[in-house]
Amino acid sequence: MDTFLFILQTVILFGAIFLGVRMGGIGIGFCAGLGVLLLGITGLPVRPFPVLIPANGDTAASLGSGYIPFDVVAIIMTVIGAIAAMQVAGGLDLLVHWAEKVLRKHPKHISIYAPVISWLLTIMCGTGNTSIALCPVIVEVAKDSNVRPSRPLAISVVASQIGITASPISAAVVWLAGQLEDKTSIGYVQLLAVSIPSSLAAVILIGIIMSVTDKKPLDADPEYQRRLAAGTVTPPTHTQFVAKKGALASVVVFLTGVVLICVYAILISDNIAVIKSPTIDRTAGIIGIMLAVGAVIVLVSKANVAEILNVSTFKAGMNAAICIISVAWLDTIYVNGHMDAIQAASSSVLNSYPWLLAVVLFVASALLYSQASTAKAMMPIAFAASMSPVAIVGSFAAVSGLFVLPTYPTLLAAVQMDYTGTTRIGKYVFNHPFFIPGVATIAVAVALAFGLGALIL
Repeated sequence: MDTFLFILQTVILFGAIFLGVRMGGIGIGFCAGLGVLLLGITGLPVRPFPVLIPANGDTAASLGSGYIPFDVVAIIMTVIGAIAAMQVAGGLDLLVHWAEKVLRKHPKHISIYAPVISWLLTIMCGTGNTSIALCPVIVEVAKDSNVRPSRPLAISVVASQIGITASPISAAVVWLAGQLEDKTSIGYVQLLAVSIPSSLAAVILIGIIMSVTDKKPLDADPEYQRRLAAGTVTPPTHTQFVAKKGALASVVVFLTGVVLICVYAILISDNIAVIKSPTIDRTAGIIGIMLAVGAVIVLVSKANVAEILNVSTFKAGMNAAICIISVAWLDTIYVNGHMDAIQAASSSVLNSYPWLLAVVLFVASALLYSQASTAKAMMPIAFAASMSPVAIVGSFAAVSGLFVLPTYPTLLAAVQMDYTGTTRIGKYVFNHPFFIPGVATIAVAVALAFGLGALIL
């Protein structure tokens, strides 16, 4: 009977995820919620919060097989709220304008510069959705230079996803850093010291390879020629950019908030410990600072607060929050409910072949559609198997396989915005221009992180 229930609950887990992927968008969250109910009906305890009971009068043990990662969701919501305020103030447009100026100075190397800019925007903002604003710029610059937009668009979308694992304010980094500090001697600073250079180096290397190997010009692409003949491709129009009055101030305020978060996180980290016994922990610090940043942006730029709820970044962020609430909840219920069996099956294998953790994370992220929810759902297996910090930190970049299925919002946006037709999804699902550069970038980032981790950690 136990074997039957295990198989049934496994079918429920993957069935809910696959149904959600087919539905797309917020449907992923809805279907994961359905899966939660079915897991509960089939015998797994379902609770939204960890249940604490005293043990020996002075410690606490957690009951329950899974709970909603409200800390992750709160970080995403508050960071997105601050970014949306900056977008309304014109700050996001200003950042994209600066990026466009850099790209137009180096049009022939757009496959190198575009992903680096996309990666940089992601680590500054803590969300890969900023790449959506960059996509039209990449298409225009590439078209003007007779370069197929598919190459720079593909690596830029991948860079925006892997950049999450290097962002000091992303929910995935904050959660993993907290877990590492609780269970090992490794913390926030060491995690970023590995993930930032390894992910950036991987993005640059794959960007160079794609730039050098792209021998086919745009005017030789059959689909582009077809669209030209049909008159569906129009010449680019360049309008004079005029920044809103409070745009620069909003950017300064937002970046100041990011710097404050980084500095505070370093000061309270176990390794630095300048501030001992802080009254505000790292998660609360990020949430509080980002909310304050939103307030200051509105005050200094006089942005219309009502518009914040309607901009693209806010809608995308709230969609992500709903999906993470239910997908991470579904997955932690399943993983924690069968932790003994999973630990027994994986412990020896993962310790013998640590790189397999990266494979597990990569496959899981392709289904879970979130770096943070993938880390929260799958990293407990690594900790339970007593894997080394080098293996855990080295594999972290692999939570960025969101490009595998061509249904992720930033990927779809890139396809839709490439009006030249060079960025298209094949009929076999996986044959799309994001797959090979994505797998290559993650493989390089993981390899570099294992090497750096062995030196730093």
